[in-house]
Amino acid sequence: MNEYKKIEMIVGAFVLAGIISISWMAVKLGQIGGIGASGYMLEAVFTDAGGMRSGSDVMMAGVVIGRVDDVAVNDDSEARLTLLIDDGIPVTADAIASVRTKGIIGERYIRITQGGDDEILQAGDEIEETEPAINIEDLVSKYIFSSGEE
Repeated sequence: MNEYKKIEMIVGAFVLAGIISISWMAVKLGQIGGIGASGYMLEAVFTDAGGMRSGSDVMMAGVVIGRVDDVAVNDDSEARLTLLIDDGIPVTADAIASVRTKGIIGERYIRITQGGDDEILQAGDEIEETEPAINIEDLVSKYIFSSGEE
């Protein structure tokens, strides 16, 4: 009977180690609730955020460099996005933040295009230059109504 208890203890230790490992990976890789996230915050104001949501990707040169931490409407009825940028990724003061879509009808993300300025934005700074989302419905309606005028 003592041999069985020893085996049960070893199996229990392995199961416990496995659960701890899986939990750690979920927190670090999935950044659950921002627990595993590290970086600095930047703000960006858009006239139209085009359905952006918290957790959406922030990309630069096709590489994910952060995520959208918060989306809110400011006093001027504009969308204020708080971006969590990974540590070690500098964003220049003249960078442009654009709302883009992955594919034709894919999910939305923020694309940051670096400028030529040597000044680097610090935590809490605002990206001044922004481009709102392209609204496909507006483009289609403009095309339909403009082609009928000829």
